[in-house]
Parts: sequence; structure tokens; C-alpha cells
Amino acid sequence: MTSTQASHPSVKADAYTGDFTHRLAQVADTVETFLVDLLGPTLQAGEIARPPRLMEAMRHAVLGGGKRLRPFLAIETARMLGGTEEAALAAGAGVELVHCYSLVHDDLPAMDDDDLRRGKPTVHKAYDDATAILVGDALQTLAFEVTADPRWQPDPAIRAELVLGLARASGLGGMVGGQLLDLSAEGRFGPANMDIDDTLRMQAMKTGAILAFSVEAGALVGGANADERAALLRYGKALGQAFQVADDILDREASPEAMGKATGKDKDAGKATLVDRLGLDGARAECDRLVALCEEAVAPWGARAQVLKDAARFTVARKA
Repeated sequence: MTSTQASHPSVKADAYTGDFTHRLAQVADTVETFLVDLLGPTLQAGEIARPPRLMEAMRHAVLGGGKRLRPFLAIETARMLGGTEEAALAAGAGVELVHCYSLVHDDLPAMDDDDLRRGKPTVHKAYDDATAILVGDALQTLAFEVTADPRWQPDPAIRAELVLGLARASGLGGMVGGQLLDLSAEGRFGPANMDIDDTLRMQAMKTGAILAFSVEAGALVGGANADERAALLRYGKALGQAFQVADDILDREASPEAMGKATGKDKDAGKATLVDRLGLDGARAECDRLVALCEEAVAPWGARAQVLKDAARFTVARKA
């Protein structure tokens, strides 16, 4: 992937001015450029062919949408710690590819059966179910290829930890296992009655694990010591939980136009959410509590952690 390595813009930025949305958009543009090159037509080492339909559908799934919050967290965590920004960009892109694969599969008729994602037809609607399944498969494996590539992260020990962490966060004990618990909560496999603890466990796996790993990836690239990694893991876990609670609130209150997808489906499907368990006011109070935990976790870094503090506030204040 020499072309990607050589051509992507630097993720370096001017001193932080407090304009969080500008910073988020700036990093999103950099991530988009990296992903555009990654999903281009040029054959890479070890590849026999890049089937045009598969590549077109992969680009449909990945490009031109999303806030790129997960790579943003990896990049900003590494930047706070003084890590190599090219390595952080690649690690963040790996997480984003896993996230995009999960959305493609989650939208399938056998899962959540959604027609829209980020304001455009989902992959199985734009193409077909079989293509969508293969797109998800290809994005998942590409994520690990990027994460393991020594051209972006030369230290083999860090590469190994990144690959292991991404596998754990996205697999049976993380995102995929959480998705199964989410389906179970709908009563698909028999009667289900999830209490608050069950709901929190499911959400920590389905959504929180990947978000928390995004922060952990930045910590690994940034060379954090054991105490720093523990503090950043607390931040990441609280942020992941806050993100899901805020998402549940948006599913009840936001319009489909604002969200770029159908809303209100969680309640109709009987999914387990903290809004159901705590009510809207209780869910908002929980978001405030979790943001406070995020800010406390990164307090030792002082002003250098301002972007991460603002990311926590943005997570619960977003409208889409």
C-alpha cells in the first residue's frame, strides 16, 4: 500500500483553539483521504485481483459519510501523548473499517433490516444481500491488514497488541457477542427480560468495546505507560457507554432526516435500552455522569486533554 503511505496528508494540526467541530472535521477529512486511497483500484502486494463490483460496494459502505469518531479518538489520544501520527491514522482507520463492516452486516434483513445508512441506501439495497455479506467480510479482513502493516507501525510488539486488542473488541467477547445479545433482547431466541445490568453489559460489548479500543489504540501508539493506559481505558469505557445512551435517546427523539436512517426502530423491535430502564430524564442524567467520569480520567493531562474532554461532551450533545 505504498501509494497510501506516500500520499495521505499529515494529521498534524495547529494548537487547539477550542473549536472542536473544526478539529473533528479536519481529522475526518484526513481519514477520508486515507480510506479513499486504501479502497482504490491499484493492486497491492499479494493481491491477485480487486473485483470491481466488490470495490465499488466497499466504497459505497465506507466513503462519504460519518463523523469518523473512532479514528479521531485514536489520533487525538496518540497526539496528546506525542505518538507517531501516521501510525495513529492507520490504527484508527483499522477500527473504522471494522465499524463500517459491522454496519453493513447490521443493516442486513436477517439483522436490523434497514434501508438507509448515512442518508443513502444500505449496501444490500444498493447491491444485494450476497454482495453486502462479502463487503463486510472484506472490510473486516482489510482492517486487520492495515493494523498489522509494518509500514505504518514498525514496532512488532505494538502491532501485535493492536491486532489482539482489535480482535478482542470486535469479536465474540465484544461487538459481535453484543450484537447477539441485542438480538436476544428482542425475543428472537426465546423470552428475554434484560435488567439494567444486562443492558449495560450488552451495550458495553456491542458499542462500547470498539470505542474504548479506539482510545486504547491511540494509547499504544502514543507509548502510554501502564497507569496512563488504565486511565485512558476508564475514559474509553465511559465514553463508549455515554455514546450508546445518547444514541438510544436520539433513536427516540431525532428525525430520520437528521439521523440519515430510520428512527424509533429500537422501541418497535423491543430492544433493550437504558431509555426504557431509566426514562429519558434518567438517561440524560446518566450521560452527564459518564461525561464527568471521562473528564476525571484524563484530568492528569491537563490542557493537553481538552480535545478528549470535548469529545466526551460532543458524544452526548450530538444531534445525529
